[in-house]
Amino acid sequence: MSAVKTDTEELENSRVRVQAKVEPQAFERQLASAAEEIGRDMRVPGFRKGKVPAQVVLQQVGRGAIVEEAVRRGLPEWYEDAVQDAGLAVVGSPDLNMDDLPDKGAPLSFSFEVAVRPQARLGDWRGVEAPRRDPEVADEDVEAEIGRLRESLASLETVEKAAEMGDYVVIDFVGSLDGEPFEGGDARGFLLELGSDRLIPGFEEQLVGAYPGDAREVRVVFPEDYQAEHMAGQEASFAVDVKEVKAKKLPEADDDLAIEAGGYESLDELRSSLRERLSEAQEEAIEREFRDAAVDAVAEKAEIDVPHDLVHSKAHDMWHQTSHRFSQQGLDPAQYLQFANKTEEQVITESEPEAERALRQEATLAAVVKEEGIEVSDEEMLDALRRASAQPGQAEPSEKALRRSLEKARKKGQDGVLREDIAMRKAVDLIVESAKPIPAPKAEPREPVPAVQAQEREEIWTPEEDKPEKKELWTPDG
Repeated sequence: MSAVKTDTEELENSRVRVQAKVEPQAFERQLASAAEEIGRDMRVPGFRKGKVPAQVVLQQVGRGAIVEEAVRRGLPEWYEDAVQDAGLAVVGSPDLNMDDLPDKGAPLSFSFEVAVRPQARLGDWRGVEAPRRDPEVADEDVEAEIGRLRESLASLETVEKAAEMGDYVVIDFVGSLDGEPFEGGDARGFLLELGSDRLIPGFEEQLVGAYPGDAREVRVVFPEDYQAEHMAGQEASFAVDVKEVKAKKLPEADDDLAIEAGGYESLDELRSSLRERLSEAQEEAIEREFRDAAVDAVAEKAEIDVPHDLVHSKAHDMWHQTSHRFSQQGLDPAQYLQFANKTEEQVITESEPEAERALRQEATLAAVVKEEGIEVSDEEMLDALRRASAQPGQAEPSEKALRRSLEKARKKGQDGVLREDIAMRKAVDLIVESAKPIPAPKAEPREPVPAVQAQEREEIWTPEEDKPEKKELWTPDG
């Protein structure tokens, strides 16, 4: 049971004000924990370092200092508990206000305002029409996949010739502004593909025609919207030493390629396998598109007020989740911004149309869940946990471990995230069951989905950005 109790007041523009109270026992536990933490660094005569009792710490530093530390440590969890207790689907960050710090035995009070998911008034959503394209794997798609495979198995050979677009060069360079080297403007043994646009516009073109051993001065102007604002619009000079020129050598499209690619006996067998995998990937993509389009069609029939401030908050959440995924994968979000030559705010603003669509879909699905009285059983939750925790080559978690994980989340009042996800997926299933497929508009020729991605796809029932980070807690422990 949650240690936080709330009263909620609805405001305009999909915002709410929440008054929250933390039960005295829960606050006193956090107070004792804060005192223990402070006591670890204290030296008090008669006590070993790190062993100072909480009551002595209280006497030494005063209740006020410990209360402030307890609030700092406990507030993030208490805020989450308040959101759960109030049953809110929040969007963006809250505006928090602390009431007066409590006396001993009194509850801690705080309030916050936050944006929440908009409400949808559904229209007649059964039997909506949604475009569905026909699967078609062309010979060109298969050959494009063969080409990608050859590229992935290509080797680089050092050559004694002038560098051309598509070649690679190994370079040392030192950059300077107004004759002075600048931080981050130098590298040694840097491998650069000419034409990759990895570096500042105009840099790579000035190395075309260079031979191994050449020294060149490359002059460029940083873009006006360059991320490092102090360098934007500045002219820079780079002293470049070309150490090597390398040409990419592609393997021939023959039976040897098929063998190297995965033990196929012939090129024809490889082509047949790639066609099958492309077809599977396309079928999955078509199904995802149709499900998404069906939800969009229902959202179009619904009355949903989505204020711009809410859209911007959602876009900000989406970027935060994306940068969190980057960090989990060992990537630096700042480097992504640098390579994209965009600021964080530009990325957020550009994603606003996607954010608005996500909000409309979420509101629509939540309304279907409510209208249809969709419920989620414990078995459905355990099955979702089982799928989420599945890892190739690893044993499936035991039923006991899954139930322990679910019970732990339930005690913390955090099982609502998973329950809502499953309910919304069931809402999508209901919509799709009655949806009527219509021919999709003729699309422009597009890059086919690489077959190698077919096995990596997960079922997508709502936009990917709709999956909040806190879902990580659903990985079973043990």
